[in-house]
Amino acid sequence: MTPQPPQPVTEAWRANVHTFLKRSQLAELDASLVPLTGDASNRRYVRVIPSNGKSLVLALYSEPFKFETLPFIIVASLLNRMQVSVPTVIEHAADLGMLALQDLGDVTLQAHLGTEPTSDHLALYEEAVDLITVIQRKGVEMAAPSVLPFTVVFDVKKFMWELNFFVKHFLEGYRGVTLKDAERGDLSAEFLKLSEALVSEPRVLCHRDYHSRNLMLHNKRLFVIDFQDARMGPAAYDLVSLLRDSYADLAEETIEALIDRFLTSAVEPPPTSKFRRQFDTMALQRNLKALGTFGYQTSIRRNPVYIQYIPRTVHYLRQTFVRDQRFDDLRRTLAPFLPEIG
Repeated sequence: MTPQPPQPVTEAWRANVHTFLKRSQLAELDASLVPLTGDASNRRYVRVIPSNGKSLVLALYSEPFKFETLPFIIVASLLNRMQVSVPTVIEHAADLGMLALQDLGDVTLQAHLGTEPTSDHLALYEEAVDLITVIQRKGVEMAAPSVLPFTVVFDVKKFMWELNFFVKHFLEGYRGVTLKDAERGDLSAEFLKLSEALVSEPRVLCHRDYHSRNLMLHNKRLFVIDFQDARMGPAAYDLVSLLRDSYADLAEETIEALIDRFLTSAVEPPPTSKFRRQFDTMALQRNLKALGTFGYQTSIRRNPVYIQYIPRTVHYLRQTFVRDQRFDDLRRTLAPFLPEIG
């Protein structure tokens, strides 16, 4: 998480933090507060810097919660048992909708890529790929119908909701496209084919948003954050999120090497050629979904920061369409409204 000075600190926000610090005594009441860049959710984050002692990060939810049933807590416990590094929960105030978390600093994998030599990047990406296989393998061993992430799945309904979100918030909301009923129907039919192809694959445990902004470099190892939406889905899901990342560029030869690395330790890996097709199918859905998020953030939430990531994401779409002719019908249907892929 990185400092974000423009984010306003409202009086209600200050009052809740003041109440929490008074209760918890984790820092003095006049400790420095630094708003942080969060994810695309409604959560806020603030770093608390005491005059003495270690800083901590407060996660502020939009409403009170039950600690034991909070998805973040459930998934954090699961990942801890898998020996996947996640931020430690120091304290909580469920009535205030607040968690106090270990401060992992400001160096995301995305930030590291922009400041360190290219030679350092591959080792971190190899570690990130290995963490995906750990989550998938341990997920098979620890799967339980009573544990939240194993009860939530990427199904046709969920994939279609995300693709329709792309139509509504990127094509219509951000690009200003006006779709005729027939055009909307054609897009929906192609999206259905894509979604059905994805749900025909075996399901594994997925982080669900595994990219360079959700991997923190702390004490020379990667920590995973923003994992509360973990669920069951295709084996390629997290790998696509990492390697076809809207926030980072990787050389194609690096991507191929990392796919090979994943397959050497994946759960029941298919032949490389088959997995490569699964990867491309997942990449199309994931990148379209990302554009929907960027359109929503820009046109509805008036947050222009995501505009800079749109060209890279569209470029990924074009790459996949060029490489894999299975999706020619989808490309032809989409191209009139997204001419960059034509």
